[in-house]
Amino acid sequence: MFNTMTVTKTAGALIGSLLFLLLASWFASSLYHVGPGHVAEGEEAPQAYRIAVAGGDDDAAADEAADEGPDFAELLAAADVAAGEKAFGKCRACHKLDGSNGVGPHLDGVVNRDKASVDGFNYSNAALEQEGSWAPENIDAFITNPKGYMPGTKMSFAGIKNPTERANLIAYLETQQ
Repeated sequence: MFNTMTVTKTAGALIGSLLFLLLASWFASSLYHVGPGHVAEGEEAPQAYRIAVAGGDDDAAADEAADEGPDFAELLAAADVAAGEKAFGKCRACHKLDGSNGVGPHLDGVVNRDKASVDGFNYSNAALEQEGSWAPENIDAFITNPKGYMPGTKMSFAGIKNPTERANLIAYLETQQ
């Protein structure tokens, strides 16, 4: 059944395959090197990301405080209603301004309106548990991070990170009474 030639061919194929894999691995590692081999002596290896540690760099905390910029009241006072109307385009997919509800409740008259108070809209339990009104500061906090402000909300929007854009949007919503 097995003769010398069959064993020789099988061993040759196995050794040839291993040699091919070894050479391919060597060639690929020369093209795509991962590891500390390309760092000059005495240099720190580059990191893909840094993890901030509480109580760490005092300079980083000072830089963050300097980058915060003006407070919300100043931004709202200087807000551009026309830019806010453009920013409302992100909300338009779910919210309307004509008094009818869409996927979300209508937003006409939302500024200083009681939370979860639109008749006929099926609010989430998280929204129903919220107390107070939609003061501009509350709207700002909500549209910055909806899930962080109101855990359990049905709103799947990720939020608006730019504080000027949020202030413009709130100024526009104030005109929609």
